[in-house]
Amino acid sequence: MAAARGPGSVLFSGFRALGLYSNHLPHVVRFHEKHRDFYVVTSVGNCFHTYNASKLGIVAVSNSLSEDISCLAADRMLVFVAHGRKVSAFARNKEVVHQYEGHSADVHLLLTFGEHMISADRDGVLVVWDVAAEEEYLRLQFDPTTFNLSAMMHPSTYLNKVLLGSSQGALQLWNIKSNKLLYTFPGWSAGVTVLHQSPAVDVVGVGLTSGQIFIHNIKLDETLMSFMQEWGPITSLAFRTDGPPIMAASSPQGHIAFWDLEKQQLLNQLRHAHGTAVAAVTFLHRQPLLVTNGADNSIKVWIFDQEGGGARLLRSRQGHSAPPTTIRHHGNNGQNILSAGQDGTLQSFSCLHERFNKNLGHGSINKKKAKRKGLSYEELRLPAITTFASESARQSDWDGIVACHRGHLATSTWSYQRCTMGTHRLEPERFHRDRSLAVHAIAVDITSCGNFAVVGLSSGHVDIYNLQSGLHRGQYGADTAHQGAVQGVAVDGLNQVTVSVGSDRLLKTWRFKSRKLVNVLELEASPARILLHRDSGMLAVALDDFTLNVVDLETRRIVRKFSGHRGQINDMTFSPDGRWLVTAAMDCTIRTWDLPSGCLIDCFLVETAAVSVSFSPTADFLATTHVNSLGIYLWSNSSLCSLVSLRPLPADYEPATVMLPGTAPSQDKDGQEEEVGGAGDEHMQEYESPEQLERHLVTLSLLPDSRWKNLLNLDLIKRRNKPKEPPKAPQATPFFLPTVAGLNPTFSLPETSEQDTQSKVVNFGVLAQKTLFYTALESALDTDTYGEAVGLLKNLGPSAIDAELRSLSPDMGGSPAVLLAFIRMVDSMLTGGRDYDLAQAYLALFLKLHLRLLSRDTAAMDALLRLSSHVEAGWEELQTSFNQSLCLLAYTKSALL
Repeated sequence: MAAARGPGSVLFSGFRALGLYSNHLPHVVRFHEKHRDFYVVTSVGNCFHTYNASKLGIVAVSNSLSEDISCLAADRMLVFVAHGRKVSAFARNKEVVHQYEGHSADVHLLLTFGEHMISADRDGVLVVWDVAAEEEYLRLQFDPTTFNLSAMMHPSTYLNKVLLGSSQGALQLWNIKSNKLLYTFPGWSAGVTVLHQSPAVDVVGVGLTSGQIFIHNIKLDETLMSFMQEWGPITSLAFRTDGPPIMAASSPQGHIAFWDLEKQQLLNQLRHAHGTAVAAVTFLHRQPLLVTNGADNSIKVWIFDQEGGGARLLRSRQGHSAPPTTIRHHGNNGQNILSAGQDGTLQSFSCLHERFNKNLGHGSINKKKAKRKGLSYEELRLPAITTFASESARQSDWDGIVACHRGHLATSTWSYQRCTMGTHRLEPERFHRDRSLAVHAIAVDITSCGNFAVVGLSSGHVDIYNLQSGLHRGQYGADTAHQGAVQGVAVDGLNQVTVSVGSDRLLKTWRFKSRKLVNVLELEASPARILLHRDSGMLAVALDDFTLNVVDLETRRIVRKFSGHRGQINDMTFSPDGRWLVTAAMDCTIRTWDLPSGCLIDCFLVETAAVSVSFSPTADFLATTHVNSLGIYLWSNSSLCSLVSLRPLPADYEPATVMLPGTAPSQDKDGQEEEVGGAGDEHMQEYESPEQLERHLVTLSLLPDSRWKNLLNLDLIKRRNKPKEPPKAPQATPFFLPTVAGLNPTFSLPETSEQDTQSKVVNFGVLAQKTLFYTALESALDTDTYGEAVGLLKNLGPSAIDAELRSLSPDMGGSPAVLLAFIRMVDSMLTGGRDYDLAQAYLALFLKLHLRLLSRDTAAMDALLRLSSHVEAGWEELQTSFNQSLCLLAYTKSALL
């Protein structure tokens, strides 16, 4: 039997990605004449972002492409993007307006050239395109073994000329219009990486793979000056145009050097400007501002206002330079996500706007010592954060974040308000004498009040610290809490119970204040991590055998067991109401388990395994991070805005692969945006509720109370609403009032006819005919089915029901047989348990109108006695259920939990 394959996730749909700003590709700077501002364009995967240089605020995000971007270029109107073998032109920084196809290899160089655009691929093919017509203007073929294209530029004032650089070191000057090679520069013994126009005409800057920089006059083929950098190949060059003759040169190590062209010497250097290679540097025209971007996922703007020509950081947008490992929502509004990455930094990303992002920095072992002795940043920085816990209750008073570092014994504290590392180092004194022990912190949790932190160590110790003073307040257990490494710790919401699990397969419950052992629960396998939902008291335990156990802290028993993952469980998170448990594992699946039913209700597959997940406190988004990915991906909860089928998934369910959300809406092949949340609509069947669930249950009608509740008081309502005097109809006044001819003008009144003075009271004798309800009751005497009669009554209003029941009397044209049929109809309604409220209301009105007449009929009295026994039996059963529910509710309110 084939396994069931699903359409993807029915609960979560991709929304957007956070924390992605730049990659290894050089940025492009454009100037908008109308806005009088510069715009910076950076590549992020298969789309690009546009930022204004004045505030580095994001202006636009382009539509996604089918492949990752390999090169960027821009002119006054369009942004050109190379992806694979194609080149696309974007208008308004968003949509594709032109596409250029013709390369047989991947395009890696682009250059805008007036009304033309030049592209070069890896096979040495250079194509000149007519931008508007999307046609080839010229095609050149170079042999990669002798002249491998590595750089292109258009020299200023050189009409129709293009200067090409090669990885062999030679340069060639071409006339594009006449398709002629004008001159070949022998170059130098190293490959050309950068060609950049200087402010002087005929002079260009040439950067080589050897770290050399040559300022060369291409008109005279003469080298004016040269510089040497020892940081590796030159990745980018830029010249200041606001006065000082300064050239900036970047390197793969993240350093930037500033050279004085007049004195021909090094003026200044900016070390560790980026954590990785600097992709590009650009001086804004006639401004002392330098824009840089790098592969460390950052964009920075530097201003030159320091003494000696130095630069300082003015503004920046940066994310993690290495994949994040742990994410958690901070606060109760669900707007901020704390993220710890492999680069050792702790950052906060806002779901609302990027201007609310915070960078808490990189932890250091001793900040005061580093400042006093002038030690380098690399020598004293802490390892990457493996896990952390945060609490916003007292974050304005003292540190509210505690983090564990890889292979480090002491845990660090962080302040979210001050955006920096705290002053406390939570480390027990028992290991001060013997530093050779390889003991490190593994698990941490903060109490809901924000006063205490509980830390679990690899030695089996579980310690408690005061966050305000940073002092050690005790430990759990006489010697150690566990015989092996502690894998997880958690504290309940009332600071009554502390839970710890270790590699000894034991789950121990402790009194938080007295630190006494309360209960020990043995697990089937070694635990990997735990997660506590404080509101419900449910503890999720992930085991090494890829299964999940859910423990109720009140009863201290395992209440749910889940299995289905085929790899190590990396992380898990509860929904805010505690109903769902979302887990992520190395099998690249993200599964959602429903705790009340104990079933798997959602599962989808991603391209790379998720390493951390976090559910928003407002239940609107699920945040995930993935292997080898720098971003944080948000998935919207579809159940908040649409009807979602939560049927249990079969055991052989095979999830479909879902693409990670991008910074822009993804598109299909036709260019239309994909529908969000519609994957499971065709597989979802609308539930139709039966008329009655069970025969022994009482079913009420869904009619409004006004249709049956006031049937007994209908006479009183009519008497109360009776007008005090009959209404007087106003005399009809025509538009032109007729007058009688004479000296004194008088209005002529209309003549009253005999028909107008006739009484409008209808004689009841005229209506002596059977109604539909009366006919249905007569036919029910033979068939003994009263469904049609009940349906007719349910469609009538209170006054019509009163008139129908009055017409059953022999004085109004009825008969004793029809009265008996009505009694049997009510009896069938009570016996079947359907429309219980209507049956009681109809019976009460019927007895009020005809009880004296029925007391004279023996057959009717026998039917009423049987009906009375049915009413009493049904009420006794209902009263018993009511009393049991009220008793249980009273006990729940008064019991001490």
